[in-house]
Amino acid sequence: MNNLRTSRENIEDVLKLNKFAVLATESNGQPHTSLIAITSFESSRQLIFATYRNTLKYRNLSQNNKVAVLIESRDVDIKGIQKSIVLTIIGHTEEITKTENEAASLAHLKRHPEMESFLLSSDCVLIRVIALSYQVVNGIDDIRWINADDLDTI
Repeated sequence: MNNLRTSRENIEDVLKLNKFAVLATESNGQPHTSLIAITSFESSRQLIFATYRNTLKYRNLSQNNKVAVLIESRDVDIKGIQKSIVLTIIGHTEEITKTENEAASLAHLKRHPEMESFLLSSDCVLIRVIALSYQVVNGIDDIRWINADDLDTI
């Protein structure tokens, strides 16, 4: 249980400290990565990001909603030693509905105020990533896989 609690804390810290991630999508056997601005939404199991509908990222998600999201978090402790955690979220996406859109838009705008005109664009859509599992890497020999459902038990 302690490892699971520590993993949950690592996941929440990475999501709280980092505003950007790399999204991996796929279509017809061709992988594609995109830098996205992220906001943890309602729980550590959900991330939201915005994109235009007229993008390869959006077309890929429309054909195959399975994704991986990579977030690297670096910190320097009081001794000057760099500590790094790499979090990969494996999950699927869904477009956020109009009824949820206001709360999601406000949360994303609060975290990324520089994106206001982007979010107000008629071609912009909010996407939710729902985490199914996490890979937490604290070092070359410290790699843990966590099922998202297990985090709900603590």
